[in-house]
Amino acid sequence: MDIKEKAKKIKLIAMDVDGVLTDGKIILGEKGEEYKNFFAQDGMGINLALEAGLDIAWISGRESKVVEARACQLKVKEVYQGIEDKSRSLTQVVKKHNLSLNQVAYIGDDLNDIPALQRVGLAIAVANAVEEVKKKADFTTKRKGGEGAVREAITLILKAKEGVW
Repeated sequence: MDIKEKAKKIKLIAMDVDGVLTDGKIILGEKGEEYKNFFAQDGMGINLALEAGLDIAWISGRESKVVEARACQLKVKEVYQGIEDKSRSLTQVVKKHNLSLNQVAYIGDDLNDIPALQRVGLAIAVANAVEEVKKKADFTTKRKGGEGAVREAITLILKAKEGVW
């Protein structure tokens, strides 16, 4: 099955945060406060996906108040942080939305994303993902994590759905 056919079936887009929605850099202030860079076009892509009726889930290995704040801004309701087993969280999200795994896309960048990537209908790696992730992906973005990769992936999915784009 080609990428467009896989993308047509997608109803939920799950993704890692650090290295996918951000450039992976974590800036710490002198009092331990954390800062991250998010790309505005990725935010617009998430808005477009939500408006098109797709569900969005963020599954992060780390915990961060910055991530909570960004999710709130974008109205992303499914946010799982401090997750060691992303595949298990993915299963919870899929059950909650009464979907099958072939209706899910997952966007990842590092080794801890591989178990989730291997289970979904459309596995997506960002351009700067580690090679092991790229080898498991159905599609690798041209753009890097935190630099429009999420928007690129969402655009691919929305364009595959007739009458949505």
